[in-house]
Amino acid sequence: MHLFVFGYGYSAAHFVDSLDKQRVTVEAVTVRSRDKASSIAAHGLKPLVFNGERPADGVAGALFRATHLLVSAPPGHKAPKGASVGGANARSGDPVLRWYFDEIAHGSRNLQWIGYLSTVGVYGDHEGEWVDEESEVKPRSERSKARVEAEKAWMKLGETRRIPVAIIRLSGIYGLGRNSFVSLKNGTAKRLVKPGQVFNRIHVEDIAGATKLLAEKRLGGIFNVTDDEPAPPQDVVLHAAEMVGAAPPDESDFATAELSPMARSFYGENKRVSNKKIRQAGYDFRYPTYREGLESVKGDYEEK
Repeated sequence: MHLFVFGYGYSAAHFVDSLDKQRVTVEAVTVRSRDKASSIAAHGLKPLVFNGERPADGVAGALFRATHLLVSAPPGHKAPKGASVGGANARSGDPVLRWYFDEIAHGSRNLQWIGYLSTVGVYGDHEGEWVDEESEVKPRSERSKARVEAEKAWMKLGETRRIPVAIIRLSGIYGLGRNSFVSLKNGTAKRLVKPGQVFNRIHVEDIAGATKLLAEKRLGGIFNVTDDEPAPPQDVVLHAAEMVGAAPPDESDFATAELSPMARSFYGENKRVSNKKIRQAGYDFRYPTYREGLESVKGDYEEK
């Protein structure tokens, strides 16, 4: 495997860390700033600065050598009319497709698999019912609508190139440094109560594991990578507090809570997401519910 990563963020970094470097060559990863590039280079990776606004030096060559491509760069705003950009997807909201469609679709013959990290937000609101990969997508927010368009574009690229594209739809991501213990410790934890509301979650190590399985087996299609147990968010915070003997925050009514428009929009979508397909593909979750997942990151609360 020769891997190229667009968007070396929290999830992609855990995926790269999980790989056997004796068997996998990481050709390059992209980041948005030179400061982050310097930090990553110190750990032995080749970072390329790509912010989506223009092509980046070194990307085309690294793409040419890649057998596997992971895309973890979110769609942004479409290029304005008349903008001087090239490629078949010049006005795409997806920054990778905007600048590198031709190289990926018609370039190196080495490429064998593409993984695209997306979100279960594309399903929109299903009033608490179960959804799977065959369910209707009903995106409500602009960011989720952009995700749906990006998913379609990547799948079409795969058809053009005749290689598998895995659309990996993720639920709420948590792991070391990003979990309920962190918010309890810094005093930002909340227990918002909206009757009937549930969310799925996914531990970042399970994102890495499921992505690794799909990449190694070169599987394409849509896969929900999410835990077994959708649960009310206030229950997760309470469980975390009880695990470490912390005082849980008081419950507050969602209807009267002061929230940002983005936070409120999350609560406007209620669904239970099935992970049956990725399990059938052969993946066994390390953290099937938030209980096991929280146990693995409890040290975040205890660290000084």
